[in-house]
Parts: sequence; C-alpha cells; structure tokens
Amino acid sequence: MRLEEKVVVITGGGSGLGRESALLFAEQGAKVVVTDLQAARAEKVAGEVTAAGGQAVWLRADVRSEADMQAAVRLATDTHGRLDVLFANAGIGEIGFGSVPFEELTEENWDAVQDVNLKGVFLAAKAATPVMKAQGAGNIVVTSSASSYAAYPHFISYTASKHGVNGLVKVLALELGRFGIRVNALCPTHGMSINLALAPDAEVLGKSYEQMQPWDKANAAMPLRLDRPPALRDNANVALFLASDDSAYMSGVCLPATDGGTLSRVAIVFPEDVGGEGLGAPGVDA
Repeated sequence: MRLEEKVVVITGGGSGLGRESALLFAEQGAKVVVTDLQAARAEKVAGEVTAAGGQAVWLRADVRSEADMQAAVRLATDTHGRLDVLFANAGIGEIGFGSVPFEELTEENWDAVQDVNLKGVFLAAKAATPVMKAQGAGNIVVTSSASSYAAYPHFISYTASKHGVNGLVKVLALELGRFGIRVNALCPTHGMSINLALAPDAEVLGKSYEQMQPWDKANAAMPLRLDRPPALRDNANVALFLASDDSAYMSGVCLPATDGGTLSRVAIVFPEDVGGEGLGAPGVDA
C-alpha cells in the first residue's frame, strides 16, 4: 500500500487522469478528497471510490478561485486532520482545440487557459502550503504536459501555460524544500483523456485518445511499439510514484510520462534499414 493513510486532495478529479488517479490512490490506501468544477462528476468518483472499499469525500471547487482551493484543503484537514499530498491536476485544452489561428486568438481565450492551467496550480499550491509547513512535510504533484517540452501545433495558450507550470514547479521546489515540502510534475505525452476534447458536461469515458480507435502498433505515433495503446492508468502510475514515498528525494522534477520515445527524436525523416545497414539520409553522413 504505497499511500497507506495518506490524505490526498485531487483537483480536476471528476474525469480523465484525476478520476483514474483517485481510484488508483484509494486502492493504494489513500484517503481521497475529490474536487471538480462539475459537482456531479466529483460526487460520482467519490462514490466509485467508496463502492470499491476506499475512502473519499468530494467538493465542487474551481481552481480559479482562491477561496475554493482553501475550502478543498480545509475539507481534507477537517475530515482527516492533515494533508499529505496535493495533486494539482485540473486543466483545460486550447480554446477551439487548435482550430483558432494565432492572430485570431482573443485575450479572453488566452486568459481562460492561463487561469485554469497556470493560476489554478498556483492557487492550489498556495492553499496547501500553510498546512504542509505546519506539518513539517508535504508533497505537491502537478499535471503538466509534454507540450512543456515541445510545442503542440496550434495549442498556443496551452503550450505557454504548461511551460509556465514547469517553471512554477521548479521555483516552488526551491522555495518550499526547507519546510520538507517537495514539488514535482508529470508531463504526459500519450495516454491522456479523450474528455479533454469534449464538452465539460460530456459523459466521462475513462479512456485515452489512443483507446478510442483500433490500435495498430505498426503505425503508432511513438517509436515504442507495444501490443496495447497507452492508457490513463499509465499516467496515473507515474502520478502514484510522485505522490508516494518511492520518490521521497525527488523535487523540482518535471517527468515525461507515457512518452514512448516521442521526445527522443527530431522531425527530420531518416530512411530506415531494419537490417542495420545504410542508415542515414541523402546528403547526410551516417
């Protein structure tokens, strides 16, 4: 039980990686506080946790609201007396999901993404810090993105917000380490929720983009070819590692997750010779 008796607050816990992590963390012994902007989603996930024998309470909370983030922390401490892990997971995709040209991106579009993805992490971490300082220990885990390493085409506000998240993680690790608080992020590439592309009130499907279509590993987007597509659980497992004492001496780390080798390559196409000879490209010395 890697999170036995740990008290964990999860933002954006009503769907996607937040929901998957709530279920996994509870399996590993955590007492979970599920928060989400959609109250029905948060309540349903808390019910799924308790139905499986775990412990969970829920709260409708908006990461853009400092008062709501303070309320989430207060629910944890009022219910369980402490807060061990804050999982700042809530996030939204690009407004228009990449369909809006840069020059047509409005200030409101930009602010909407920054407010959730970046300010939301700031407010959640800020709310958790006084309790963790008083305890002399704490753990803040953040969902960032592979777009914090390499730009997602047309995801302008989103890519900027996730680069900001990584910077915030690094500076908070410096600021809070002396109080026994560590701060890390996972940066998923693949295996993320299809619900990110759907309306906030859409049915929670519990599947990744890759799981929503027939899996053909020979034509997969990543160099690593496995017999199954990447799933939400693959990212939740990384979140579990960062939330647990297995990563006790990690802080300020932004860890690529479900990368499958994607970040290891450049966009230049090099002809391949599976026999091991003739690798290279025209005009390029091997």
